[in-house]
Amino acid sequence: MPEISPAFLADQGVRFVRVLWCDNGNVIRAKAIHVGALTQHWHKGVGLSVAQQAVPVMVDAPAADSGLGPVGEVWLVPDEPTLTVLPYAPSHARVLGNMMQAGQPWPWCPRNFLRRMVQAAADLDLQVQAAFENEFYLLKQTGDRPLPADETPFAASLAIDLHQPVIDAIADALIAQNIAVEQYYPESGPGQQEISVRYASALAAADQQIAFRETVRAIARQHHLMASFLPKVFENSAGSGCHLHLSLWQEGNNILPNGQGALSDVAQAFIAGILRHLPALMLLTAPSTNSYRRLRPHLWSGAFRAWGYDNREAAIRVPTNPAEPSPTHFELKTVDGSANPYLALGSVIAAGLEGVRQKLSPPHPVEVDPGLMPEAEQIRRGIDRLPTHLKLAIEHFRQDTCLMAALGEPLAQTYLAVRQAEWEAMHSLSFDEEVKLLLDRY
Repeated sequence: MPEISPAFLADQGVRFVRVLWCDNGNVIRAKAIHVGALTQHWHKGVGLSVAQQAVPVMVDAPAADSGLGPVGEVWLVPDEPTLTVLPYAPSHARVLGNMMQAGQPWPWCPRNFLRRMVQAAADLDLQVQAAFENEFYLLKQTGDRPLPADETPFAASLAIDLHQPVIDAIADALIAQNIAVEQYYPESGPGQQEISVRYASALAAADQQIAFRETVRAIARQHHLMASFLPKVFENSAGSGCHLHLSLWQEGNNILPNGQGALSDVAQAFIAGILRHLPALMLLTAPSTNSYRRLRPHLWSGAFRAWGYDNREAAIRVPTNPAEPSPTHFELKTVDGSANPYLALGSVIAAGLEGVRQKLSPPHPVEVDPGLMPEAEQIRRGIDRLPTHLKLAIEHFRQDTCLMAALGEPLAQTYLAVRQAEWEAMHSLSFDEEVKLLLDRY
């Protein structure tokens, strides 16, 4: 291995290197290689059963009709540039893995899917920059029922004081992993937090999201707390989103603004593509039964297929800032922490690129809460309610030839099988039963 030798890692006090992957249930998993065995596994990788990518969130067994089973092996090969020593567990390092078979990218590999979509954008002379904006709950670990770590309202300075040690530790650990922290504030739910990080190229942004989740959860436990990114932890409190911020670039220039305070034609076409496919996209951006408990009108979650400038009830919000050339990016609100970041971001890019290729135009931006519009006005303006449960998103996805083709038949088949298995297992659960099952998965 060039530069990163077992002796070098051992000198740093590293004993194990965790090779991570994120499955179709969005569970982050890892196999750890001892430094003494790195030379034999670093280039070849570690073996996984192919069935691993067919496992739903609630049970370690492959979903029916997934196309994957007990026969077959895939190799999880470390992607060396992502290697980092873990600041919260310095005897371990982390590296993200690429799924390979017979020396080629495996069609079921989520990172490879995002790579393909990045290349599709490059073929149109576009580069995508992105950031995931995470909300999460800090919870007391007491008994079977989660309790919030505080009872303070939105942005209360008291909450900042209460959680200063754990938030400082999270920020320090993220920065130590070259993830730039931008803002922090307590969110409106009891014990709910938000930490935003700086944007990066699409693949790096998805990698950052994996590192972010891992870091927050590990450090929370070191402070005798539990962190959960579950979309809806408390039935009568704010849900947690993982809003996706996007910008489009050409030759080092952000091409989102048109220079007159509005979106460029390319940006509008990209947004139009996302809006066209949004009901199906939600199977990848809001893929849990729990996701749809958050996505409701008047909760700033983006429950309607609409877009607008500074409109927090529209599924796509375009922030503006009079102090600088604007807009610089847009925000997709119908994303949450149960989404595999590679699949979610890759599918959003696929939908946006179709809009660019077909030169689509979005409907007029919405200046009010679309949920307060009369139904006739919604219909006239092309605004509709997005799927209200996972089964509807599954049905929309099955009919979406663009997204099915982007994922490719093998990945699409397995992904649908996993979501179908989760729907069948969880749609009849009570809220408390669902939360108990999923709380520590995300």
